[in-house]
Amino acid sequence: MSATVRIGTRSSELALFQARQVAALLAEYGVASELVTYTTIGDRILDKPLAAIGEKGLFTAELEADLLAGRTDCAVHSLKDLPTADPAGLIVVALLEREDPRDAFVTRPGITATRLAELPDGAKVGTSSLRRRAQLRALRPDLEVCELRGNVGTRLRKIDEGQVDAALLAAAGLRRLGLGHRIVSLLDAPDWLGAPGQGAIAVQARAHDEAMLAILRQLDHAPTRRSVTAERALLATLEGGCQVPIGAATLDEPEYGLMLHGLVASVDGSSVVRGGLPIDVNDPAASGRELARQLHAAGGAGILEALRAAPPHPARAARVESQPEISQ
Repeated sequence: MSATVRIGTRSSELALFQARQVAALLAEYGVASELVTYTTIGDRILDKPLAAIGEKGLFTAELEADLLAGRTDCAVHSLKDLPTADPAGLIVVALLEREDPRDAFVTRPGITATRLAELPDGAKVGTSSLRRRAQLRALRPDLEVCELRGNVGTRLRKIDEGQVDAALLAAAGLRRLGLGHRIVSLLDAPDWLGAPGQGAIAVQARAHDEAMLAILRQLDHAPTRRSVTAERALLATLEGGCQVPIGAATLDEPEYGLMLHGLVASVDGSSVVRGGLPIDVNDPAASGRELARQLHAAGGAGILEALRAAPPHPARAARVESQPEISQ
């Protein structure tokens, strides 16, 4: 291990904020660090919807390759960008305390609606997410859903220019960038579900770098790990990715304790299967797998089969633009 921890990160504003948050936490333990920045394939291809690119690890592969090669000591990612299976030789050693995992409703100047239900018929709503698109279609089939790509600043500019009337973005990314004032309202679970792991920052390291693992484990936030483990187990069991609209959220409910909620939907929102169950805090992954099985049996199997058999949905080739910061 080098004397200074080399942190791999995407070069976007939000990714740099997240990496600097890790650096600041390391500094509290007396550990020096430096950032090594990357432009990933997901950052470079901006003229296609994410689902149309059709590759896993769009925002992580380059960072992971250099981490495995020893050119960095760890990598920082938005957790929801990471495929559910760890690459050989790498593990997510730490998850920082989660930001708000909800989606946010943002509008252009002149729009008085304070929530989705108040938008006029035919209003244009931008998103790069098939999960958001499906839930929008299910709730408001009268709306025009437009592809909206770019980093957070770019998407806000497109909203303000009137390319869309409103958009859905992750609340976590807006808040981390000091843009929480742009949030008009929040979409609450279980009625609206975010992406599995949304709002969580993951620190990835080499599985056998014991010295580095010992340092980074100090940053792990146990309640966050418990929640996102359940959510990502659901995603993995359903074999979901950017091609499949799957949502998940964990809520602390007075009657049941920690609850996992999930959904799987068709892209057009015509079919949505929902469910929820209490999380076994001693084995949250088992709870995620069980809820996935229940969703599968309740009709999710048919939705997934149809999605995988269908040609690319027009949403995957549509344009006003995206990227998950582009995740968060």
